[in-house]
Amino acid sequence: MTTYKALPDLDLVDLLRSDDHSAFNEIFERYGAVLTSFAYRKVYDMELAQDIVHDVFTDLWAKRLLQHISKGFEPFIFTSVRNRVLDHYKHQKVSQRYLDNFKEYLDQGEDNADHLVRQHDLSAVIEKEIAALPEKMRVVFELSRNTEMTRKEIAEHLGIPEETVKTNMHRALKILKGRLGDSLVVIFLSNL
Repeated sequence: MTTYKALPDLDLVDLLRSDDHSAFNEIFERYGAVLTSFAYRKVYDMELAQDIVHDVFTDLWAKRLLQHISKGFEPFIFTSVRNRVLDHYKHQKVSQRYLDNFKEYLDQGEDNADHLVRQHDLSAVIEKEIAALPEKMRVVFELSRNTEMTRKEIAEHLGIPEETVKTNMHRALKILKGRLGDSLVVIFLSNL
């Protein structure tokens, strides 16, 4: 019977290549604790360090891709753990970036939804004030703002002098500014 404790690492690797469970167990006994300590110093989380080492050993057994180990098992296994730690940080960085982007998306969604509600409410108030204008003034104002008609075209369309169109527009804007305030009228007119 082979005494695995006395075998050098590369002999254990040869046995591992031929599916020897005892060789695998001996490798784990030799390196499990020291690799966990190594990983812990990198991630500062014992559970995570243990998971990383277990993942490395699981891959070691599952893949048994040990053909390229010629200079020593110890550098190979430590490099494997180090790479797994780096993968963890890369994944954590990507996850954090995703979470940040998702949070930003949600915040924008809230801002956009809030903005849309306020814009809708503001539009309703403005439309209510426009509807409250005297009839002829309202018709002139709506033709001016809702169509691309010039003052002359509105005058011809309604059969009134162009100066009356100008006066009605001026009075409508003055009334709306008085009721809504200058800034709301400017915002409304710029959104047309």
